Amino acid sequence: MSDETPLSHSTLYNTLPEERALRADIYALIAALLRQAPEAELLEWLAALEIERDGTRLAAAWQGLADAAAVATPEALERAHFRHLVGVIQGEITPYASWYRQGELMETALVELRQDLKTLGIERSEHTRDPEDHLAALCEVMAMLIQADMNETDEREQATFFVRHVAPWAADCWGDLARVDTPFYAALGEVGSAFMESEQARLRAVASEAPVRIVEPQP
Repeated sequence: MSDETPLSHSTLYNTLPEERALRADIYALIAALLRQAPEAELLEWLAALEIERDGTRLAAAWQGLADAAAVATPEALERAHFRHLVGVIQGEITPYASWYRQGELMETALVELRQDLKTLGIERSEHTRDPEDHLAALCEVMAMLIQADMNETDEREQATFFVRHVAPWAADCWGDLARVDTPFYAALGEVGSAFMESEQARLRAVASEAPVRIVEPQP
């Protein structure tokens, strides 16, 4: 996990089927937008998105984000990002699993997450100060798990991680972000909320096919 923007705007994971490549890109994009305010290039890219109007909540949310990006400026979003998601002590939104699940930072949710990340062979980047249960970090892990999954039909590792560490709280966090007073970040919150709804419908069924637990391999 890194505090650097993990997505190149033209990135396509060509080794993955198209649908899974798109999911990985979305996780990486929303993680990047949570990590830091977008620069002008990314805002222009978002504003130029061509959204298929299929009547779904997710499509409407993407259109809202594109519309908000078209009128936003990097300078205003940098201030808004700090106010909403960082703060002097903490921002208006505290995007950590332990905060949403236990009401305090550095609690049980983080301990359990670290155990599962160790099993998966994933370590926190030395360049980031955020604990691993930051919502952006969890989205980055989901993107990595999708990229690493070379079996089209086996999504159980993704599903197990999602059910254990993302599903219990992420939709609430995105929903809180959707209520802030900056149109761009409110639109991002709506995209995240709608995407979590879609992922939950997809991955809960997969996770139910196997025990929802990441097991440490026996020596």
